[in-house]
Amino acid sequence: MLYKTLKYSFQSVLLLLGLLSYAQQDPQFTQYMYNMSVINPAYATGDEENINIGGMYRTQWVGAVGGPSTGSLFVHLPLNSRIETGLSVVHDQIGDVVNESNVYADFAYVLPMGETSKLSLGVKAGATFFSTNFNGFVYSDDLPDPAFAENLSRTFPNIGVGAFYFGSNYYLGLSAPNLLRTKHLENDSGVVASGVEEIHFFMTGGYVFNLDENTLLKPAFMAKAVSGAPISIDITANVLFNNKVEVGAGYRLDDSFSGLVNLRISHNMRIGYAYDHTVSNLGKFNSGSHEILLLFDIDKLGNKKGYDKSPRFF
Repeated sequence: MLYKTLKYSFQSVLLLLGLLSYAQQDPQFTQYMYNMSVINPAYATGDEENINIGGMYRTQWVGAVGGPSTGSLFVHLPLNSRIETGLSVVHDQIGDVVNESNVYADFAYVLPMGETSKLSLGVKAGATFFSTNFNGFVYSDDLPDPAFAENLSRTFPNIGVGAFYFGSNYYLGLSAPNLLRTKHLENDSGVVASGVEEIHFFMTGGYVFNLDENTLLKPAFMAKAVSGAPISIDITANVLFNNKVEVGAGYRLDDSFSGLVNLRISHNMRIGYAYDHTVSNLGKFNSGSHEILLLFDIDKLGNKKGYDKSPRFF
């Protein structure tokens, strides 16, 4: 029984490593609209009075052996009306085997484009820390693949660029957060073990409709493209009531349906939750994905305006 469990666990990990090698690799979030700086260094608020701080944790494909889990922390600090900066950390883990941490600093320059519209251009720079742990594997074959005979530990520098066009009730973003293609698993002694970090391109957008003085409708979308995989498209629609309670639904093309909810529990703190129900063939092997979100706004002047001006509130 133990042998079969380890065997299937190993095969599952190999499947996930294959997904890393040939499909979309960057961590995904259902509540991406509140974590925009992670994917776009040009993300800007146009509000130099508030420091934005957030954290997100996602456990994906619950019940599947080796299902990924992802944690993210970010700080967004406007310095003045033209310059905004940020720091983001994303840690992605696949079972007990693959660990990847991304640490990046962001810089954005904001250009006025009219009375209410602005265009922000940004760059991000940092490093990816990648490691594997194959200790304790029981192989199903008599001669195990030598590509998994040695644990790996690599550090890769990287840079990213982005553009973010926004106004008081809309935004549109284009970005490529990782421009340098890096190989996580090298060719060794004629054995091909390819784990390439492909360039990911993101397009995001959102709009806020005033249904009445206490109700806002906030549709948003994200499209992600990477070589070797179909385009991933997320569509969400959230409704905000009395600037306190927000509920919504989403759909990730050919992948999952989502439900979202978040609550404003104080003038400067918001907590959120999202659940994804998998509709692809992977749905047979998991019970869905869970995601929690915590957001803070700190007014540098000590006022209590909270989220009234932050575009991530889209």
